[in-house]
Amino acid sequence: MKTISQKIRELRNEQGLTQGKLAEMVGITSRSVFGYEAGEKTPRPGTVVKLAKALGVTAAYLNNDEMEMPEDEVKANYISEAGRRYGEQGAIDLQALLNDNVALFAGGEISQSEKDTFFEAVMRAYIKCKDDSKQGFKN
Repeated sequence: MKTISQKIRELRNEQGLTQGKLAEMVGITSRSVFGYEAGEKTPRPGTVVKLAKALGVTAAYLNNDEMEMPEDEVKANYISEAGRRYGEQGAIDLQALLNDNVALFAGGEISQSEKDTFFEAVMRAYIKCKDDSKQGFKN
């Protein structure tokens, strides 16, 4: 479990940003970024949205201490979409596909942003293949 303070600091460091650069991107002071990372201050909702955008995650990820990885939310959205489109089995299949691909990152150095991009591409490909398959059966 990570706090918003820990998430901001880790994401900023992963992206090689200084506190000053992140502050500039968000339109706040470096002291504010320091305060958020130190847990001395809590960002306002509008600032959380700006921080999330600058760090390449969602505000929900930053605000939710239970959400361990940004891709959890992305995965949940795609799994929900697969369930809506293809039923329970579609959601189960996509979850299995994503879980099977986690092993690709074992032992390697890859940023969270790169992982998110990979998982999103896998999920989009799954949905496209399912939709194309459905179209093929209709023709």
